[in-house]
Amino acid sequence: MPNAKAKIGVIGGSGLYNMEELKGVKEVEIDTPFGRPSDSIVTGTLDDVGIAFLPRHGKGHRLNPSEVPYRANIYAMKSLGVEWLISVNAVGGLKFKLKPGDLVIPDQLIDRTRNRVNTFFGEGVVAHIPFADPFCPVLSQILFKSAQRLGAEVHPKGTCVVIEGPAFSTRAESRLYRSWDADIVGMTLSPEARLAREAEICYAGIAGVTDYDSWQDQAEPLSVDVILETLNKNIDVIQKIIKLSIAWLPPERDCVCARAMKTAIATARQSIPDGQKKKLEPLIGKYLKGDRS
Repeated sequence: MPNAKAKIGVIGGSGLYNMEELKGVKEVEIDTPFGRPSDSIVTGTLDDVGIAFLPRHGKGHRLNPSEVPYRANIYAMKSLGVEWLISVNAVGGLKFKLKPGDLVIPDQLIDRTRNRVNTFFGEGVVAHIPFADPFCPVLSQILFKSAQRLGAEVHPKGTCVVIEGPAFSTRAESRLYRSWDADIVGMTLSPEARLAREAEICYAGIAGVTDYDSWQDQAEPLSVDVILETLNKNIDVIQKIIKLSIAWLPPERDCVCARAMKTAIATARQSIPDGQKKKLEPLIGKYLKGDRS
């Protein structure tokens, strides 16, 4: 286990590659049973609270959404002691009310990815986590209130369709998602949210709307430069939202996220291979030792 400890993690998406206000910054290299994370994890303090920051796509934006080592990223955050994890994402809007430049705190997702491993389990361990509500309601509400306090144009909920990428949606796909009453479309909230739940980490997102996706006939396809420019305009306020939210987090967690694995393991304890017990110890070790609390 790494020596550095952090209670709060931040995974930065497109446009957010560092957190300038961190004090006592150190870069931590972590190897996990699921490979190396996207990059070294930057640890430090923000208002005397331990923070771990990781650029999801690596420094210089080197990894496409399908190449991101999601399991290694979440496992590394867990090994650092992270209990609260804030995800920053770029998304397209599927409704007129979600304008480019707006922020959305998603409360639901529809997973349309195809090529990503979305669980830590398998190979002798079967686990079924509760996932009806994929984002932590406590952290999501704090992020929303913080954004409101700062005067951001923010929406308190929204369903995100997560696509494989790296290509954007066709017009037909985008219209299909609108017919499902989805609100935004992105590429990285899954399997990140699912893995965070398996790791019993409270996970919520700040999604920055960059464009109206492709559902409008009159809309011209936007270049990546234009999309990133829209997102970059929100980076300063997003960092302020994160800072304010940290001050409002409760001292103890009392939500389903913190005990998601308590009744999730279906495999008889004596049947779990020793290698898997060691590999998954940071995630389920307390339950394998008979601690059901």
